[in-house]
Amino acid sequence: MENQIVWVDIPVIDLPRAIEFYSALLNGEVKKEAFEHFTIGILPHAQTNVSGCLVPSAPEQIFTSGPLIYFNVNGRLDDAIKQSEMHGGRLVEEKISIGGHGFRAIIHDSEGNRIALHSNTQ
Repeated sequence: MENQIVWVDIPVIDLPRAIEFYSALLNGEVKKEAFEHFTIGILPHAQTNVSGCLVPSAPEQIFTSGPLIYFNVNGRLDDAIKQSEMHGGRLVEEKISIGGHGFRAIIHDSEGNRIALHSNTQ
């Protein structure tokens, strides 16, 4: 069976400070990675896709949204969105490409929690 939780985005106010904190806490290097429009800190992890990153965010987002957990729906993202809506969920952010990391959509589950659905393929 594949992992169900595959990633988590942890919002942070001060990326360098958070990188230092999580590197010490986890006893491993959090690697700063810059993309065209954003920079994140990748948490240390084994040779799997199960990990997470530190994402610079506005303070109000941290206190109202918190971490974003990614659930594995590999190969069935459109169906997972549809099933979510049929069972009391709501689409919050349309399906988008996250480059070489696949695709994601953000929903509110039936209880109002904000979660991400992730697939390596469209």
